[in-house]
Amino acid sequence: MGSARTVDDVWKMFEETNRILQKFQEEWQQRHKQSQEEWQQQHKQSQEEWQQQHKKFQEEWQQQHKKSQEEWQQQRQVTERIMRELAESRKETDTVVKNMSRNIDRLGGRLGEFVEGLVAPACKTLFAQWGIPVHKVTRRVDADLPGGRHMEIDLMVINTDTIALVEVKSKLTVEDVREHLSRLAEFKAFFREYADKKIIGAVAAMVMEENVCRFAIHNGLFVIEQSGDTLRMANDKAFQPKSW
Repeated sequence: MGSARTVDDVWKMFEETNRILQKFQEEWQQRHKQSQEEWQQQHKQSQEEWQQQHKKFQEEWQQQHKKSQEEWQQQRQVTERIMRELAESRKETDTVVKNMSRNIDRLGGRLGEFVEGLVAPACKTLFAQWGIPVHKVTRRVDADLPGGRHMEIDLMVINTDTIALVEVKSKLTVEDVREHLSRLAEFKAFFREYADKKIIGAVAAMVMEENVCRFAIHNGLFVIEQSGDTLRMANDKAFQPKSW
């Protein structure tokens, strides 16, 4: 039969259990405290590393931004300088073009006068060969109508019953021929004193492409062209001039 546990035995057992629990609790608290300290230390280290990296990133970004700003300012200055130079160059070019245009206009006018000076004296012979006697050749005849309408004739070849209107160009184009045809159609409205006359047309040029020559002849115009050192009619003998 075993010995019976006394109250003292039970109490000692409680005391031993309590001592073991207290020791366990102290050990847990020490470990918990140690873990917290380690975590705080690790967290602090991570924070410091993050701050260092963030600071480094900010410094690098600021340096790069500053560099980009400086490069942009330099590029802007270069662009502004180029734009100023282009503006100055454009002004100079515009001036040169205007001067050239004026010179070309003066040269074109003088060249036209020169060609008219060659064609005018030849008209008497050229039209006489077609049985059209010439009494007078008049240069640069113009007239105006109300409404700002204006007409200018380069050469007017006149006899008793017929008037030939001659358009003179250094180089003749199809558009020049069309304009002269319109001029012929409106001539009597501008020059009523010739209302009873037969009106015929002619074009003359130092340079004329074959298609332009054919177009003029097809529309009933005499064509005066250069042939070597002289002028001649390009129309064949079967040609019948149109009259207005």
